Amino acid sequence: MERSITMLKGIIFDLDGVIVDTAKYHYLAWKELAEELGFFFSENDNERLKGVSRMRSLEILLEVGMVFQNPDNQIVATIVEDDVAFGPENLGVPTEEIRKRVDNALKTVDMYVYKDHAPHMLSGGQKQRVAIARALATDPKVLLCDEATSALDPNTTSQILALLKEINEKMGVTIIVITHEMKVIEQICNKVAVIDKSRIVEEGSVRDVFTSPQSQIAKQMILPVNEGVPEAEGYRCLRLVFDGTSAFEPIISGLSRNCDTDVNILGANTKNIEGVAYGQMLIQLPEDKEIEQKIKDYLDLKRVKYKEEGLNVE
Repeated sequence: MERSITMLKGIIFDLDGVIVDTAKYHYLAWKELAEELGFFFSENDNERLKGVSRMRSLEILLEVGMVFQNPDNQIVATIVEDDVAFGPENLGVPTEEIRKRVDNALKTVDMYVYKDHAPHMLSGGQKQRVAIARALATDPKVLLCDEATSALDPNTTSQILALLKEINEKMGVTIIVITHEMKVIEQICNKVAVIDKSRIVEEGSVRDVFTSPQSQIAKQMILPVNEGVPEAEGYRCLRLVFDGTSAFEPIISGLSRNCDTDVNILGANTKNIEGVAYGQMLIQLPEDKEIEQKIKDYLDLKRVKYKEEGLNVE
């Protein structure tokens, strides 16, 4: 049986995803541009770009500004002013508007007097302020800070966190902080998600998660009271949770007097969360059941939350 062969001189594909799935390459192209601009771009972000114009896609892309751990990796110009202008220039913002945005951004982060300086000659904290200004100059709706303070000293860290909080409150910019430092979350965040092995294992308000962590990883990160007390392993304990009104009350001294017993504190910490004092404490339970019940009754009277556990209980 003979077959006829048709020679094809050309094929026209409709590249809107109907015949050929171009979503992967669409994502990679925009991701490459985002990385050049110093922004993070995910596959979820890519979904928002489907069916919109190229200019609108660029606007969506620049809605997210990013501040990295090492500000040196974000420097793209030899002068601070030019460095901050990089984002809006790539967005096609008119020259006069760029100048206005750059000046406002530098004034917001208290770096306006350094606009003619070389970024590489600045201190670590100053470089991070310039990085924040660079992100603000793109007029973002979201500012993503990836370990933005981990390379800074404690004093500079506090200053940068105070600046981020001010930006959030005064400019209405949503700030997402990626960090392993609990004090960073305590100082500026109101919501938190705990990630373990690439999965969100716990989320909620900072107040709820920090005062009553449910997952094991959250307990270890937020309340590492077990560290440094290996001699207490195997003992039954009570974890006391202070709710903002009792954190600074003399609960332990009162407990000791009223129950006529010594209290062995295995670990404790107090935190300032959203302007209110909170704390947790781990105390060893006595072997005497009668005294144990007196302790629990006293805590109930004082409305202190508690949970019985061992040092290694999940």
